[in-house]
Amino acid sequence: MNSQRIFVAGSRGMVGSAIIRQLEQDQTCEIITTSKQELDLCNQASVNTFFKQNKVDQIYLAAARVGGIGANSQYPADFIYQNLMIQNNIIHAAHCNDVQKLLFLGSSCIYPKLAQQPIAEAALLTGYLEPTNEPYAIAKIAGIKMCESYNRQYGRDYRSVMPTNLYGIHDNFHPQNSHVVPALIRRIHEAKVANLDDVAIWGTGLPLREFLYVDDMAEACVHIQNLEFSVYQQHITPMMSHINIGTNEEVSILQLAHVIKDVVGYKGQLIFDSTQPDGTPRKLLNSQKLNKLGWNFKIGLKQGLKITYDWFIENENQLRQV
Repeated sequence: MNSQRIFVAGSRGMVGSAIIRQLEQDQTCEIITTSKQELDLCNQASVNTFFKQNKVDQIYLAAARVGGIGANSQYPADFIYQNLMIQNNIIHAAHCNDVQKLLFLGSSCIYPKLAQQPIAEAALLTGYLEPTNEPYAIAKIAGIKMCESYNRQYGRDYRSVMPTNLYGIHDNFHPQNSHVVPALIRRIHEAKVANLDDVAIWGTGLPLREFLYVDDMAEACVHIQNLEFSVYQQHITPMMSHINIGTNEEVSILQLAHVIKDVVGYKGQLIFDSTQPDGTPRKLLNSQKLNKLGWNFKIGLKQGLKITYDWFIENENQLRQV
């Protein structure tokens, strides 16, 4: 088999670095990466030039502007603009430079706020989105439809996956802009170090969420990308081609916080601030389509949180802060 030159966009982030770790297990892969300083993915001309200069066989489009409820609420324009520009530039440049295979990574926030649970792929565009992250969700929906459109018009093999809530090593532990797992790990850890009696946590603790360790997600992405087209095609339609990636398991934010408290070894109290937003009340993906395609998760929640916390401790002084 000829070596595959694979470009991982967003290779420095949690998701992209996990995909690289997975791809490195295949000796036939030649992995191509760039930094933000080397290539501005929001610059169309620069992206076009990059693909002209670098012969690429496959793309994993993991680059994105991401963040939690706070960041999405504070920077809605940045979230919709940057994500649209990144994916538009990469997908179009891939087509123009005859890259046949691409995997686009979306987000479970593409689904309606009150979608029937567990959420199947067919729920897309059947209801209103969660307002706190609507700009980000709309960008991701546009990415799915862009892949489908290039497939329909040009016969490309551009696939889309919708991971559930991800966490793991190389996550963003920013005190304001991070997602729930790294935010809780950092907050509870700092309370432990400061010997505080209690920790305040946003919301009621009642929302239900599904969490997937990032290396499991990366394994699922490579599994989907490598499926024979005839097999993949049996499970999608031209206008509903994305596949969910999840565990089919859920926990409340309250339960999650207590598991993290146990992993961190914090002895104080957790106090939930009901004046802060909860977000979507429940979000569990139906991942049966992926299960039928031969993939299931391996790393349980407590095990994954322990790996993540150990990495956080080892890298606390060098953590990404944006």
